[in-house]
Amino acid sequence: MEPKDSVQPGSSARETTRLVKKGDPEYPVLLAHITGAPKILYYRGDLSVLNGRTIALVGARKATDYGRWAATTLARHYGEQGVIIVSGMAEGIDTCAHMGALESGAPTVAVMGCGLDICYPSRNERLRGRILDTGLLLSEYPDGTHPDRYTFPARNRIISGVSLATVVVEAGLKSGSLITADFAVSQGREVYAVPGNINRAASIGCNKLIQDGARPLAFLDDVLTDFGIHRTMDTRAMEGLGADEKLICEAIQRHGELSVNDVSRLITMPVSKVTGLVTVLEMKGILCNYSGKIMLS
Repeated sequence: MEPKDSVQPGSSARETTRLVKKGDPEYPVLLAHITGAPKILYYRGDLSVLNGRTIALVGARKATDYGRWAATTLARHYGEQGVIIVSGMAEGIDTCAHMGALESGAPTVAVMGCGLDICYPSRNERLRGRILDTGLLLSEYPDGTHPDRYTFPARNRIISGVSLATVVVEAGLKSGSLITADFAVSQGREVYAVPGNINRAASIGCNKLIQDGARPLAFLDDVLTDFGIHRTMDTRAMEGLGADEKLICEAIQRHGELSVNDVSRLITMPVSKVTGLVTVLEMKGILCNYSGKIMLS
Protein backbone atom coordinates (compact mmCIF):
# COMPACT_ATOMS: atom_id res chain seq x y z
CA MET A 1 0.00 0.00 0.00
CA GLU A 2 1.31 3.46 -0.91
CA PRO A 3 2.15 5.64 2.13
CA LYS A 4 -0.31 8.49 2.62
CA ASP A 5 2.38 11.15 2.39
CA SER A 6 3.76 10.14 -1.02
CA VAL A 7 2.73 11.90 -4.23
CA GLN A 8 3.47 11.49 -7.89
CA PRO A 9 4.52 14.80 -9.46
CA GLY A 10 3.47 15.73 -12.97
CA SER A 11 5.72 14.98 -15.91
CA SER A 12 8.18 17.48 -17.38
CA ALA A 13 11.54 17.40 -19.14
CA ARG A 14 13.41 17.08 -15.89
CA GLU A 15 10.99 14.39 -14.67
CA THR A 16 12.45 11.78 -17.02
CA THR A 17 13.96 8.81 -15.25
CA ARG A 18 17.13 7.48 -16.83
CA LEU A 19 19.35 4.59 -15.81
CA VAL A 20 23.03 3.78 -15.67
CA LYS A 21 24.48 0.30 -15.25
CA LYS A 22 27.49 -0.75 -13.23
CA GLY A 23 30.37 -0.87 -15.66
CA ASP A 24 29.10 2.07 -17.71
CA PRO A 25 31.57 5.00 -17.85
CA GLU A 26 28.98 7.26 -16.22
CA TYR A 27 28.45 5.01 -13.19
CA PRO A 28 29.60 6.83 -10.02
CA VAL A 29 33.24 5.90 -9.40
CA LEU A 30 33.10 5.90 -5.59
CA LEU A 31 29.97 3.75 -5.54
CA ALA A 32 31.43 1.21 -7.96
CA HIS A 33 34.06 0.25 -5.39
CA ILE A 34 31.71 -0.75 -2.55
CA THR A 35 30.49 -4.24 -1.81
CA GLY A 36 26.92 -4.67 -2.98
CA ALA A 37 26.92 -1.71 -5.36
CA PRO A 38 23.61 -1.59 -7.26
CA LYS A 39 23.80 -3.13 -10.73
CA ILE A 40 21.40 -0.46 -11.98
CA LEU A 41 20.92 3.12 -10.79
CA TYR A 42 17.96 5.26 -11.73
CA TYR A 43 18.40 8.99 -11.78
CA ARG A 44 16.84 12.31 -12.60
CA GLY A 45 18.91 15.45 -12.99
CA ASP A 46 22.65 15.79 -13.50
CA LEU A 47 24.52 12.55 -12.77
CA SER A 48 27.87 14.28 -13.35
CA VAL A 49 27.62 16.17 -10.04
CA LEU A 50 28.83 12.95 -8.41
CA ASN A 51 32.18 13.54 -10.10
CA GLY A 52 32.76 16.36 -7.61
CA ARG A 53 33.82 16.19 -3.97
CA THR A 54 30.90 14.65 -2.12
CA ILE A 55 30.12 14.63 1.59
CA ALA A 56 27.09 12.92 3.12
CA LEU A 57 25.20 14.81 5.84
CA VAL A 58 22.61 12.66 7.61
CA GLY A 59 20.69 12.61 10.86
CA ALA A 60 17.44 12.18 12.70
CA ARG A 61 14.01 12.98 11.31
CA LYS A 62 12.96 14.42 14.67
CA ALA A 63 15.69 17.02 14.83
CA THR A 64 16.23 19.60 17.54
CA ASP A 65 16.85 23.29 16.85
CA TYR A 66 20.56 22.64 17.40
CA GLY A 67 20.57 19.78 14.89
CA ARG A 68 18.72 21.80 12.26
CA TRP A 69 21.11 24.71 12.75
CA ALA A 70 24.16 22.45 12.52
CA ALA A 71 22.94 20.67 9.37
CA THR A 72 22.03 23.89 7.58
CA THR A 73 25.25 25.66 8.60
CA LEU A 74 27.53 22.77 7.67
CA ALA A 75 25.85 22.19 4.31
CA ARG A 76 25.92 25.87 3.40
CA HIS A 77 29.53 26.20 4.50
CA TYR A 78 30.69 23.14 2.57
CA GLY A 79 28.63 24.09 -0.48
CA GLU A 80 30.36 27.48 -0.59
CA GLN A 81 33.65 25.59 -0.96
CA GLY A 82 32.39 23.56 -3.90
CA VAL A 83 31.48 20.42 -1.94
CA ILE A 84 28.43 18.43 -3.08
CA ILE A 85 26.13 17.52 -0.19
CA VAL A 86 24.49 14.08 -0.31
CA SER A 87 21.51 13.15 1.87
CA GLY A 88 18.21 11.29 1.80
CA MET A 89 15.58 14.07 1.58
CA ALA A 90 13.89 12.79 4.74
CA GLU A 91 12.36 15.20 7.22
CA GLY A 92 14.60 16.82 9.81
CA ILE A 93 18.38 16.77 9.31
CA ASP A 94 18.28 15.56 5.69
CA THR A 95 15.96 18.37 4.64
CA CYS A 96 18.12 20.98 6.39
CA ALA A 97 21.24 19.57 4.71
CA HIS A 98 19.70 19.93 1.25
CA MET A 99 18.39 23.41 2.06
CA GLY A 100 21.76 24.59 3.33
CA ALA A 101 23.46 23.32 0.19
CA LEU A 102 20.94 25.09 -2.02
CA GLU A 103 21.42 28.32 -0.06
CA SER A 104 25.12 28.18 -0.95
CA GLY A 105 24.28 27.94 -4.65
CA ALA A 106 25.77 24.43 -4.92
CA PRO A 107 23.94 21.40 -6.33
CA THR A 108 22.90 18.67 -3.92
CA VAL A 109 22.11 14.95 -4.26
CA ALA A 110 19.09 13.17 -2.77
CA VAL A 111 19.21 9.37 -2.60
CA MET A 112 15.68 8.03 -2.42
CA GLY A 113 14.20 4.90 -0.89
CA CYS A 114 11.53 4.67 -3.58
CA GLY A 115 11.02 5.15 -7.30
CA LEU A 116 11.89 8.62 -8.56
CA ASP A 117 8.32 9.23 -9.76
CA ILE A 118 7.28 9.36 -6.12
CA CYS A 119 8.03 12.23 -3.77
CA TYR A 120 8.50 11.01 -0.22
CA PRO A 121 7.72 12.74 2.06
CA SER A 122 5.11 14.68 0.09
CA ARG A 123 5.81 17.90 2.01
CA ASN A 124 9.22 18.00 0.32
CA GLU A 125 7.81 18.25 -3.18
CA ARG A 126 9.03 21.85 -3.52
CA LEU A 127 12.47 20.90 -2.20
CA ARG A 128 12.55 18.00 -4.66
CA GLY A 129 11.97 20.44 -7.51
CA ARG A 130 14.74 22.73 -6.33
CA ILE A 131 17.17 19.82 -6.07
CA LEU A 132 16.35 18.83 -9.66
CA ASP A 133 17.05 22.35 -10.93
CA THR A 134 20.82 21.89 -10.54
CA GLY A 135 21.41 18.60 -8.73
CA LEU A 136 20.41 14.96 -8.73
CA LEU A 137 17.83 12.46 -7.53
CA LEU A 138 19.18 8.91 -7.29
CA SER A 139 17.65 5.52 -6.52
CA GLU A 140 18.22 1.83 -7.07
CA TYR A 141 14.45 1.36 -7.39
CA PRO A 142 12.55 1.72 -10.67
CA ASP A 143 9.61 4.09 -11.05
CA GLY A 144 6.50 2.84 -9.32
CA THR A 145 8.38 1.41 -6.31
CA HIS A 146 6.76 2.69 -3.14
CA PRO A 147 8.79 3.31 0.02
CA ASP A 148 8.65 0.80 2.85
CA ARG A 149 10.65 -0.05 5.95
CA TYR A 150 13.15 -2.14 3.96
CA THR A 151 14.00 0.29 1.17
CA PHE A 152 15.34 3.06 3.39
CA PRO A 153 18.03 1.10 5.26
CA ALA A 154 19.19 -0.35 1.92
CA ARG A 155 19.48 3.06 0.26
CA ASN A 156 21.75 4.25 3.09
CA ARG A 157 24.64 2.24 1.66
CA ILE A 158 24.31 4.36 -1.50
CA ILE A 159 24.36 7.63 0.46
CA SER A 160 27.67 6.66 2.07
CA GLY A 161 28.88 4.86 -1.04
CA VAL A 162 28.82 7.93 -3.29
CA SER A 163 30.48 10.09 -0.60
CA LEU A 164 34.07 10.64 0.45
CA ALA A 165 32.92 10.88 4.07
CA THR A 166 29.74 10.75 6.13
CA VAL A 167 28.85 13.32 8.78
CA VAL A 168 26.16 12.31 11.28
CA VAL A 169 24.74 15.60 12.51
CA GLU A 170 22.27 14.43 15.14
CA ALA A 171 20.99 10.97 16.02
CA GLY A 172 19.23 9.09 18.74
CA LEU A 173 20.39 5.63 19.74
CA LYS A 174 18.13 3.94 17.15
CA SER A 175 18.42 6.50 14.36
CA GLY A 176 18.60 5.19 10.79
CA SER A 177 21.56 7.51 10.21
CA LEU A 178 23.64 5.16 12.37
CA ILE A 179 23.06 2.53 9.68
CA THR A 180 24.58 4.95 7.17
CA ALA A 181 27.57 5.38 9.47
CA ASP A 182 28.00 1.59 9.72
CA PHE A 183 27.92 1.30 5.93
CA ALA A 184 30.51 4.09 5.63
CA VAL A 185 32.86 2.25 8.02
CA SER A 186 32.47 -1.03 6.11
CA GLN A 187 33.19 0.85 2.87
CA GLY A 188 36.41 2.27 4.28
CA ARG A 189 35.08 5.84 4.37
CA GLU A 190 35.66 8.37 7.14
CA VAL A 191 32.83 8.98 9.61
CA TYR A 192 32.37 12.21 11.54
CA ALA A 193 29.83 12.99 14.25
CA VAL A 194 28.69 16.34 15.61
CA PRO A 195 29.01 16.20 19.42
CA GLY A 196 25.86 16.91 21.38
CA ASN A 197 24.59 17.57 24.86
CA ILE A 198 25.02 14.43 26.97
CA ASN A 199 21.64 14.90 28.66
CA ARG A 200 19.70 15.05 25.39
CA ALA A 201 18.33 11.87 23.80
CA ALA A 202 18.82 13.27 20.30
CA SER A 203 22.59 13.39 20.87
CA ILE A 204 23.15 9.88 22.21
CA GLY A 205 23.77 8.36 18.78
CA CYS A 206 26.42 10.89 17.78
CA ASN A 207 28.17 10.78 21.12
CA LYS A 208 28.21 6.98 20.98
CA LEU A 209 29.71 7.11 17.48
CA ILE A 210 32.52 9.29 18.81
CA GLN A 211 33.06 6.88 21.69
CA ASP A 212 33.31 4.06 19.13
CA GLY A 213 35.91 5.85 17.01
CA ALA A 214 34.13 8.35 14.76
CA ARG A 215 35.89 11.69 14.31
CA PRO A 216 34.29 14.41 16.48
CA LEU A 217 33.47 17.42 14.35
CA ALA A 218 34.97 20.09 16.58
CA PHE A 219 35.26 22.81 13.91
CA LEU A 220 33.34 23.52 10.73
CA ASP A 221 36.44 23.06 8.60
CA ASP A 222 37.55 19.70 10.05
CA VAL A 223 36.24 17.71 7.08
CA LEU A 224 37.55 20.22 4.55
CA THR A 225 41.01 20.21 6.12
CA ASP A 226 41.18 16.41 6.29
CA PHE A 227 40.41 16.12 2.59
CA GLY A 228 42.69 18.94 1.52
CA ILE A 229 39.82 21.25 0.57
CA HIS A 230 41.01 24.74 1.40
CA ARG A 231 38.56 27.57 1.78
CA THR A 232 38.55 30.25 -0.87
CA MET A 233 38.23 33.94 -0.19
CA ASP A 234 36.31 36.42 -2.30
CA THR A 235 38.97 38.59 -3.94
CA ARG A 236 36.85 41.63 -3.15
CA ALA A 237 37.35 40.93 0.56
CA MET A 238 41.10 41.37 0.07
CA GLU A 239 40.75 44.83 -1.41
CA GLY A 240 41.83 47.57 0.97
CA LEU A 241 43.71 45.21 3.30
CA GLY A 242 47.23 46.02 4.39
CA ALA A 243 50.15 43.85 3.36
CA ASP A 244 50.39 42.12 6.76
CA GLU A 245 46.64 41.53 6.87
CA LYS A 246 46.83 39.87 3.45
CA LEU A 247 49.69 37.65 4.63
CA ILE A 248 47.56 36.36 7.51
CA CYS A 249 44.51 35.77 5.30
CA GLU A 250 46.54 33.99 2.64
CA ALA A 251 48.12 31.70 5.25
CA ILE A 252 44.70 30.70 6.59
CA GLN A 253 43.34 30.23 3.09
CA ARG A 254 46.25 27.90 2.25
CA HIS A 255 46.32 25.87 5.45
CA GLY A 256 42.79 26.05 6.85
CA GLU A 257 42.13 26.64 10.54
CA LEU A 258 45.22 27.88 12.37
CA SER A 259 46.14 29.08 15.84
CA VAL A 260 47.81 32.46 16.37
CA ASN A 261 51.08 30.62 17.03
CA ASP A 262 50.71 28.69 13.76
CA VAL A 263 50.19 31.91 11.80
CA SER A 264 53.12 33.56 13.55
CA ARG A 265 55.40 30.67 12.63
CA LEU A 266 54.23 30.41 9.02
CA ILE A 267 54.65 34.08 8.16
CA THR A 268 57.45 34.87 10.65
CA MET A 269 55.52 37.62 12.41
CA PRO A 270 55.51 38.23 16.18
CA VAL A 271 52.59 36.63 18.01
CA SER A 272 51.58 39.98 19.54
CA LYS A 273 51.31 41.56 16.09
CA VAL A 274 49.37 38.62 14.66
CA THR A 275 46.92 38.79 17.59
CA GLY A 276 46.26 42.48 16.99
CA LEU A 277 45.77 42.08 13.25
CA VAL A 278 43.47 39.09 13.72
CA THR A 279 41.30 41.19 16.02
CA VAL A 280 41.08 43.88 13.34
CA LEU A 281 40.23 41.29 10.67
CA GLU A 282 37.51 39.87 12.92
CA MET A 283 36.01 43.34 13.24
CA LYS A 284 36.04 43.61 9.45
CA GLY A 285 34.14 40.31 9.23
CA ILE A 286 36.92 38.53 7.31
CA LEU A 287 38.15 36.18 10.04
CA CYS A 288 36.53 34.52 13.02
CA ASN A 289 38.02 32.81 16.06
CA TYR A 290 36.55 29.65 17.61
CA SER A 291 38.24 28.11 20.64
CA GLY A 292 41.64 29.41 19.64
CA LYS A 293 41.35 28.44 15.98
CA ILE A 294 41.30 31.25 13.39
CA MET A 295 39.38 30.69 10.17
CA LEU A 296 37.82 32.60 7.31
CA SER A 297 34.35 33.92 8.08
